[in-house]
Amino acid sequence: MTKKQHGSNSAAREVSNSNEQSGSRSRTDGPDALSPSLATVDSPPPAETGASRQHPPSSTQPTDMESAPGRPHAFQRASAFSVAQEQLTRVANAMDLDDNMREYLKMPRRELVVHFPVVMDDDSIRIFTGFRVHHNTALGPTKGGIRYHPDVTLDESRALAMWMTWKCALMNLPYGGAKGGVIVNPKELSERELQALTRRYTTEISLFIGPEMDIPAPDVGTNAQVMAWIMDTYSMHRGYSVPAVTTGKPLAVNGSAGREYATGLGITYITRAMLRRRMGLDIEDATVAIQGFGNVGSWTARSMHERGAQIVAVSDVGGAVYDERGLDPRHLKHYAEETGTVAGYPRADTLTNEELLALKVDVLVPAALEGQITGENAHKINARVIAEGANGPTTPEADRILEDKGALIIPDILCNAGGVVVSYFEWVQDLQAFSWDESDIRHQMKRKLLDNLDEVLAITVQTNQDLRTAAYTIAIQRIVDAVKYRGIYP
Repeated sequence: MTKKQHGSNSAAREVSNSNEQSGSRSRTDGPDALSPSLATVDSPPPAETGASRQHPPSSTQPTDMESAPGRPHAFQRASAFSVAQEQLTRVANAMDLDDNMREYLKMPRRELVVHFPVVMDDDSIRIFTGFRVHHNTALGPTKGGIRYHPDVTLDESRALAMWMTWKCALMNLPYGGAKGGVIVNPKELSERELQALTRRYTTEISLFIGPEMDIPAPDVGTNAQVMAWIMDTYSMHRGYSVPAVTTGKPLAVNGSAGREYATGLGITYITRAMLRRRMGLDIEDATVAIQGFGNVGSWTARSMHERGAQIVAVSDVGGAVYDERGLDPRHLKHYAEETGTVAGYPRADTLTNEELLALKVDVLVPAALEGQITGENAHKINARVIAEGANGPTTPEADRILEDKGALIIPDILCNAGGVVVSYFEWVQDLQAFSWDESDIRHQMKRKLLDNLDEVLAITVQTNQDLRTAAYTIAIQRIVDAVKYRGIYP
């Protein structure tokens, strides 16, 4: 490991606490307290400098794309949907699920592919391709993110929609799973181009979305501003405001307090509970490495740090940094916003993404893209706990290798469910036109996460199953029960 000089990259910024002063590693007054700055997460950052095309301060920062290390080459040849289906087959076998229900669950209900034009700043017309997939509607309308990324595919959207179905069912939310996106690098677009793309894509998929049909949310490459544009476009077509058509919106347009940091804070709640129950370890004594430093990774790092964990390594698309004494996530975030990457952070040593994954730490949080831990690199993982911050970061082959090594995998549909839980709260608030207090939202999110964790742990004790199988079993059984009572139409 060697020291790197300060980088000169520039990238669009995300809504964050960039105006905060860096501080030493500290603990909060209470076990669930949040730093005062969490009350002001909607404040815009300083204007961006050094880029030929500037994005709006609070709008066009990709949520996690900039901070997602590249996919392993082996996974580039794999199918995310095949991975999702293999996971379903494994659990269906454990449940002795009948063939009819397997057929019902293994394919999406609806798929939409759209090709649409956008007028660029130079007056040229560029054709973009987008997707929206609904996996299952047995429990209610579908819910899932919209992703702007060059690697978006229909296959990936199918897989992510399926994983969202299981996640919503596990959390006992009245949703099925959905996912969608556009093949685009949002960093290459101006603010006007990004808004035009978003509004046209929204129009193209408008027959697929709605507060009682399908409710999009932010994902990789999108954020609160993009959700506001989607909501406004949908509302213009209806002739009146429909805030409940999206979640993850800015507070100024009927967003929810706590939504921005919900996924990261939820990961911390679940990981802390699992460390105590399965490892006999307090989070204050844990070392943590985090792959990915977008919305999910940065808020996970910050909320764990504020509870005493030692964040020793972080990576993003530019590289990884390491300090065995612990990194300050707030100072690192400020640096990444200034330079466009964590790489070159002067207070840490340099690592590769592969070296970060292999660190001997208590907790590894893969919080980038799917398929990061595979059969090719799983044997190099030395973490005691893998807390899945991303969706589908571990392949079934890697699962088996890690289980043989004795690692504890906290599955994505449990570990990172805080985001969809608070999205549900936002949807309810919009439908009722009644806002909740932020402290109530945090309390209700924590209760829902830990209550469902208790159910998963109870299944593992009863059946001796791993956490993923137990979580999937609960989720799938809830859907099976709903189908049983609803029947198959006609």
